[in-house]
Amino acid sequence: MTDDRLPTDVWVMAQVRQCSVDGIPAYVLHSGEPRGGAVLLKINRFEKGCRVLSQMRDMDGKLTWYATHDEEFVSETDADGYVARAVGRDPDLWVVEVETRDGRHPFEET
Repeated sequence: MTDDRLPTDVWVMAQVRQCSVDGIPAYVLHSGEPRGGAVLLKINRFEKGCRVLSQMRDMDGKLTWYATHDEEFVSETDADGYVARAVGRDPDLWVVEVETRDGRHPFEET
């Protein structure tokens, strides 16, 4: 069986580049395993707080995202703490921060 998905590093950098094209600041905070690391997405909405989304694949292999906190928004300190613990457990994890007031980013569109 072959896996025809893009390697994680290529996919992440393409998404960060799309953010740049769309005028949305996006930064890779932690580079994980190039071929198959999972992705955490920190959406910084400034005054509203942050959302941390974790990447999952459903039974059909389709990419989905789920919020890591019960609250819609958490403080940046709480978000950073969650990210640090997650990377401590899984150093292969990729972490990308997106700064946007309206919450828009290309990651959920893929």
